[in-house]
Amino acid sequence: MATNCNDIAVATTSQLAADAAAEIADRGGNAVDCGIAAAMCSINTQPGVCALAGSAFVTIWPADQKPITIDGNVAVPGAGLAAARKALAEPVELEYGGGVRTLVGSGSVAVPGTLAALHLASERYGKVSWSDLLRPSIRAAREGFPLAAACHHYLEYSGDVIFGRSPDGHSALHNDDGSLRKTGSAIVVPHLAETLGVLAEEGPDVFYKGYIGKRIVEHVQENGGLLTIDDLQNYVPQVRDSLMINVGDWQIATNPPPAIGGASLAAMLLTFGTEKIGRWDDATLARLYQTQLAVMSYRLEKLDTADDVSEPVAELLEAARSDALLSRWASGATVHTSTVDSCHLACSITASSGYGAGEMPDKTGLWLNNSLGELELNPQGLTAAPPGRRLPSNMAPSAARSGNAVLAIGSPGADRITTALHQFLVNFAQLGLDLDDAVAHPRMHLKIDGSGTSLAVEPGLQVPDLGIPVRRYPGPSMYFGGVVAAYADTLGVFQVAADPRREGGTYMTEIEQQSGDLIE
Repeated sequence: MATNCNDIAVATTSQLAADAAAEIADRGGNAVDCGIAAAMCSINTQPGVCALAGSAFVTIWPADQKPITIDGNVAVPGAGLAAARKALAEPVELEYGGGVRTLVGSGSVAVPGTLAALHLASERYGKVSWSDLLRPSIRAAREGFPLAAACHHYLEYSGDVIFGRSPDGHSALHNDDGSLRKTGSAIVVPHLAETLGVLAEEGPDVFYKGYIGKRIVEHVQENGGLLTIDDLQNYVPQVRDSLMINVGDWQIATNPPPAIGGASLAAMLLTFGTEKIGRWDDATLARLYQTQLAVMSYRLEKLDTADDVSEPVAELLEAARSDALLSRWASGATVHTSTVDSCHLACSITASSGYGAGEMPDKTGLWLNNSLGELELNPQGLTAAPPGRRLPSNMAPSAARSGNAVLAIGSPGADRITTALHQFLVNFAQLGLDLDDAVAHPRMHLKIDGSGTSLAVEPGLQVPDLGIPVRRYPGPSMYFGGVVAAYADTLGVFQVAADPRREGGTYMTEIEQQSGDLIE
């Protein structure tokens, strides 16, 4: 095993985040350190797309240990409150993504877990100090960061109706005449740099047990929400064994229950089949459609409304393994960072704040999540009791190993996360495409909702007649996710790929090809 683990490959949401990882690599950071630095930068410089007071999952796979996933998902609030107390939230209809109905305002805010999860990952697996990991994010917040195209696209729909709810948030994103700032404009969120500076020096306790948490709770309760100090003080990230599945020569570790993204991905892999394929032809595309239909139909009926998903997830995976899923069942914003290093440590981080509550407590610079109001993922809405229960999640940060190779992968994209990752893995592990081509290959996504079933398809994918409406996109679209992947092997080969559908960023150490620096 190499003694130098500081050769790093990173694929993430923006070049600014990739540069943050590069800075930490120069400080001696490993894959987990670089992943946290990049994730924190993405979370705090992608307004609308993500925010710190939300949720995150971290999958970590050291070379000599089993993989684990740290669950920093949001939880139901209301600890210590009378059961009769009701939350107040505002329904909003957005044309974004073909139409979205969500709930915003303080009543939609769930207990945030991102900060606790990332800090725990740093404590257990990192080498660089927590305060150093936050330096790139603090600098970007203080000096201003460019408004990304993906953020601008979402804010065109939500900038006023959601992110115009708080004075500081509105001023950060809008010009003096009230118009949305243009893509590439320098964004300075009032008080964000100061808040991040305090979090860097004092750690997450100031958020969960100190004055920042108190400001958040006061704001939420004054405006009809249920978040309490007890909710924050009781929050603990959960460490779980990752969910394992084999695909071709690769062993995949992904997000386990109670999240449903990893289980859905595993079911798609099993249902589609894990053997090698020669090409995307009518038969394999029809099989892909049937796979998505089976898994997503099962999920809609069995998983999305379950209080405890353990039993239905076990049933789903057993049906997928036995090929019974097809016979029975065939009739929602995130950021992601993938990192690997020269000691074969893989780190995969996905974070989300839903569509955003639009709420920014005074003098914090922190937008709050609207995870209770993310109705396509949490159909129980504001009544998703009891307090402390983790909410459903599509996020599926994953790591994989095959012989002497290691891979970290993930994607943003709401319910497109699992379909995007499944198609990437088919392209890479079963079809044998290289990393870039596997990420860029045209995708399809089956949409099932109250209005029926339809298929979204990118150009270049010749889908046979399946008897359902097909929406053909004019070009590659961010609707289909944003897979980012980082790869390393024992020959010293590092590869990265960031999805061309979104603004991505990559970084690789300038690796000296010397035998002493390679893993043997």
